[in-house]
Amino acid sequence: MTGFGRGVAEQGGLRATVDIRAVNHRFLDLKLRGAALSPATEEAVAVRVRAALERGAVSVSIHIGREGTPSGVAIDTDAAESAHRMLASLATRLHLPGPDLALVLAQPGVIVSAERTDDDPPVLAALDAALAQLGNMRAAEGEALATELRTRFDELTALRTQIATIAASVPQQLTRRLQDRIKKLLEPQELATLDPARLAQEVALLADRSDVTEELVRLSSHLDQAKALVAATTSVGRRLDFLVQEIGRELNTIGSKSTVTEISSAIVEGKAVLEKVREQVQNVE
Repeated sequence: MTGFGRGVAEQGGLRATVDIRAVNHRFLDLKLRGAALSPATEEAVAVRVRAALERGAVSVSIHIGREGTPSGVAIDTDAAESAHRMLASLATRLHLPGPDLALVLAQPGVIVSAERTDDDPPVLAALDAALAQLGNMRAAEGEALATELRTRFDELTALRTQIATIAASVPQQLTRRLQDRIKKLLEPQELATLDPARLAQEVALLADRSDVTEELVRLSSHLDQAKALVAATTSVGRRLDFLVQEIGRELNTIGSKSTVTEISSAIVEGKAVLEKVREQVQNVE
């Protein structure tokens, strides 16, 4: 699911701002950007993000600045004083005017990144606030997504019932179809000698090849499980992925066995609905 969260925390003269952006992804893809963190803090950030999120392409941008300085920079006053002394000494020796502030600031090491520190105390607090905001946004999206998925699974359940009703009449349809074909192929005197038992055997063979009872039972089970997962409060994205694949497998098998136009039409409609489900399931945590 998509979402955005921002957290700000201050401690010891440092201000940390953490922005988290998450977009749909099948797995968790985490990228850290911004301030250079100590290894321990960077690992702690990764651990907290992975504990909060299971799926999504997640970008975490971290900025650390000192109060009263421009964002991202700071002045090393010790380095500035040292640079000024050296430049002033050189200017006196060369009988030149003393160095101005711009020249001092231009010396290496005087202006440093305020985002680089070996101690990042506010980062985790800002991260927690950003994760909470992101979680609220994703929860709201999840409620809307659950409503959509329930509607689609209800549609598939209705189609499954429709297919089961049609499938129950398939043997009778096959019998009539075979009888009509035989009447067209045989002469009247040949029809009189036709063995009814052999006709019944052929109908039974055709009915067996087109029987979809097992597929319908499994399809019903998969749909019930999917509905239960949508109602769950835990992470269910990967299990829904698996069930969508299995539902598609059953629909394909029923379609390949079907010799009835009505069932074939229902399968086409079911696949269209399932494709919508497949797209949405990619967003499920």
